[in-house]
Amino acid sequence: MSSPVLDRPRPAHRAADLLAAYLPGSFYFSSPRGSLLADGVHSFVRAAGRRSHARAAAEALDAAAGVLAEPVVAGAIGFRPGAASSLVVPAVVRRAGAPEAPLPGAAPTAAGPATWTVTPRPAPDAYADGVRRALELIGGGDLDKVVLARCLRLTADAPVPVPALLAGLVRADPATHAFAVDVTAPGDPATRTLVGASPELLVARRGDRVVANPLAGSRPRAGDRAVDRERVAELTASEKDRDEHAHVAAQVAEVLGRFCGELHVPAEPEVVGTPTMWHLSSRITGRLADPADPGSSSLALAEALHPTPAVCGVPTARARDTIAALEPEDRGYYAGLVGWTGLGGDGEWVVTIRSAEVCDRTVRLFAGAGIVAGSDPEAELAETTAKFATMLRALGVRDAAAAEGAA
Repeated sequence: MSSPVLDRPRPAHRAADLLAAYLPGSFYFSSPRGSLLADGVHSFVRAAGRRSHARAAAEALDAAAGVLAEPVVAGAIGFRPGAASSLVVPAVVRRAGAPEAPLPGAAPTAAGPATWTVTPRPAPDAYADGVRRALELIGGGDLDKVVLARCLRLTADAPVPVPALLAGLVRADPATHAFAVDVTAPGDPATRTLVGASPELLVARRGDRVVANPLAGSRPRAGDRAVDRERVAELTASEKDRDEHAHVAAQVAEVLGRFCGELHVPAEPEVVGTPTMWHLSSRITGRLADPADPGSSSLALAEALHPTPAVCGVPTARARDTIAALEPEDRGYYAGLVGWTGLGGDGEWVVTIRSAEVCDRTVRLFAGAGIVAGSDPEAELAETTAKFATMLRALGVRDAAAAEGAA
């Protein structure tokens, strides 16, 4: 006689239920493709020596097969080679559909405490000087492009409520790639969470189909229809921004072309919007030549693509060295990758932008701008200020420039 408990249909989770169930220490990821909440640690995944994260993940998934109901590897990898990573095989995985749009008139509430101390690193003037130094390198032929980022360190008068921060990001833009990952370092007494809402899909795989959606070339969103129409038209016509975007799309296509028998690259970029920015976007799709090859898992594809020129530069090695020389704050997980991969290789990875590391009362966030010939230091500074707005608004800091001025 069968057990009535086992015969009972498994409840279907709602996206809102998973979001409400998130607690620091869990892994949360949502996108237009669905929502995932993972809890507990079955095993840790660590790359060592020449072993890639993708190979370490494949070995961990094979070991978990037959033990867990749904083995996945989930977490984040930092920007630089050899940087910190936080990848695990969770003990429990729950899934739901994509987050739903909030009801009309339901404004997302800010998650942050009332009082903040803001410290920019580097100071705005110093960042503009760094852009000028990068332009000298570009003018001398050492670089074609480099992405320079700056950091804001915020300290609150009370602990930052990470679940409320995550919920606010999802409700502000349900179509974004929202995430929260435990990135607590060994020996760290306090929980550290990487949380964000990335607009940029690095790569997703389902079966033999892959898609990447690089973004490069940006304008701040004004919130005024007439002004935004002008900014979209300006971005679409900008030779500088189109060239910058072409660099990124070409490299993404070249890398995916190594794995795909079929690849479609749009002839022209389109403009896509987030609540704070407009971006040039190319949705690149392909069909894997050998989807059964462990070397074509979603994480393997993501590692092959990382870092794209959208967050690093051209040529890659020289751009990385320039970033290390000109940025006073180590990026950590910023401009790395975050997501999940499953036993069969399917998964989804996004570029870790519009994000912050939160630890008790402190928050560290970054924003970057692509520097190419013709870049204007003050305009690039303004772009980073606009990009900070996603996280600052979610924290309750409404004016990034004013916040820095009060530092």
